[in-house]
Amino acid sequence: MPANPILGGGGFHHVCVKTRDWAATMRFYCAGLGCIEKITWSEAPKRAVMLDAGDGNYIEVFEDLAWAPPPEGPVAHFALRTTRLDAAVAHLRALGVPITVEPRDVTIATTNGVGPVPVRIAFCTGPNGESVELLQNTLT
Repeated sequence: MPANPILGGGGFHHVCVKTRDWAATMRFYCAGLGCIEKITWSEAPKRAVMLDAGDGNYIEVFEDLAWAPPPEGPVAHFALRTTRLDAAVAHLRALGVPITVEPRDVTIATTNGVGPVPVRIAFCTGPNGESVELLQNTLT
């Protein structure tokens, strides 16, 4: 996979979410999605953590007890790569995580000459209302 011509070794590093419920957020991302605490800073009620989602991709969480999410938020969703989509969805479902789009195969009809890109996707909702896509493919 070629490097980003502007950022060099760039790519997804992290998405930041705020939370009022630290315990539910850690349970979702660590127990539910298998993330590992890489670094943490500050203390309650203003803690922060960088969770390693794998392959150098992170989810940063800021605790903010006064935070109220906007109705749709500025981020439509964020996607995490997976090679085990169906097993991951089953695991999340067993934890009671809402699955908003069941696993399905989709072919992205590209407009830049790459040709069709088959993907398998599913969506769930995190404890702070964030929409999380799980994406499995071999081309991107």
